[in-house]
Amino acid sequence: MTINEIQDEIIEEFSVFDDWMDKYALLIDLGNSLEPLDEKYKVESNLIVGCQSRVWLNAEYVDGKVCFRAESDAVIVKGIIALLIKVLSGRTPDEIINTDLYFIEKIGLNEHLSPTRSNGLLSMVKQMRFYAMAYKAKGN
Repeated sequence: MTINEIQDEIIEEFSVFDDWMDKYALLIDLGNSLEPLDEKYKVESNLIVGCQSRVWLNAEYVDGKVCFRAESDAVIVKGIIALLIKVLSGRTPDEIINTDLYFIEKIGLNEHLSPTRSNGLLSMVKQMRFYAMAYKAKGN
C-alpha cells in the first residue's frame, strides 16, 4: 500500500465522524493500539523536543527502510504519533522526506489541536524526517 493510499484510508476512517469528540476517541483508540515502546528506548536522546508531552521516538534502518516505534505519556499525542507511524514507518528515507502529509489537514487535525499540540505534531514530523535524512546521508 502506498503512503497516499494509507493517508486516504485515514481520511476515510475519520470522515465517518462529524463530532470532534468522536474523532478524539478514535485518536485515543489508535494510540492505545500502539505497541508499547521498550524501556531501553525511553531515554533522553529519543525525546522529541518541542512537544509539551513526553514523546519518545525510536528509528531503525532495516533493509533500506526506516522503521519507527514511539510512545507518549499523553493519550491524544500517542494517537497522533500512531497515525504518523502508520503513514511513514517502513518507508525509504526519500519517501519520508518527500511525502506531503495531506491527511493532517484533510481530517482537520491541524485546526482542532491546541497550539502546543500543533507545535508537537510539527516537531514529530520534523524528527521523523530528520531520521530519514540522517539514514539517507549515511547511505546504509
